[in-house]
Amino acid sequence: MTDFLNGIPRVDLKARPLWKRELSWAVGGKLFTTERGARFWRRRIAPLEGPVMKATGGRVRISVGIPVLILTSTGARSGKQYETPLAYFTDGDDVVLIASNYGRDRHPSWYHNLLAHPDCELHIGPNGGRFVAREVAGTDRDRLYALAADRLNKGWNTYERRTDGIRTIPVLRLSPAG
Repeated sequence: MTDFLNGIPRVDLKARPLWKRELSWAVGGKLFTTERGARFWRRRIAPLEGPVMKATGGRVRISVGIPVLILTSTGARSGKQYETPLAYFTDGDDVVLIASNYGRDRHPSWYHNLLAHPDCELHIGPNGGRFVAREVAGTDRDRLYALAADRLNKGWNTYERRTDGIRTIPVLRLSPAG
C-alpha cells in the first residue's frame, strides 16, 4: 500500500492518534454540533473552507484536526460542476465520505449529485484525481459510520440522533477511477 490513493493522502482512523481525534472537538466541535452552531458553521464558516484550501494549495484549512478534501461533482439536474469541501477518511483502497448534512432532515446536494453522476474528482491542493462513488449499505455502512463517529468527528453521533426516524445518514465509498 502507498500513502496516497490517486493523490489523496490515506487517513487510517484505526491508527489515528487520540490527540488528533480530540482536537476538533476541543476547539469548538461540541458547540458546532448544536443546531444553532451547525447552522452558523454551515452558513458562515464552511463556505470559506474551499477558497482557503484553494488559495493555500491545500496546506491550510479551517477544520482543525479533521482531514478535508475538495469533491468536484456534476450537478444531478444542472450538469454544472460543484466543488464541496468534505471531511474524509480511507478504508482499504477507497476514500470514505459521510453525507451527514449537519443532521438536517435532507441529504446534502453533493450526495444526490454522486448518485446521479458517480464519476467525480477529489483534490487537496494540486494533488488528486478521478474517482467513482458508490453508496455503502448494511453492516459495512454501519461499521464505517461508527468508526468515523468514534475516531474522526464525534459530531456525527449528534447528527445521527438528530435524524433518527427521518433519514439514515449515507456513507459513500469512492474508488480510484481507471
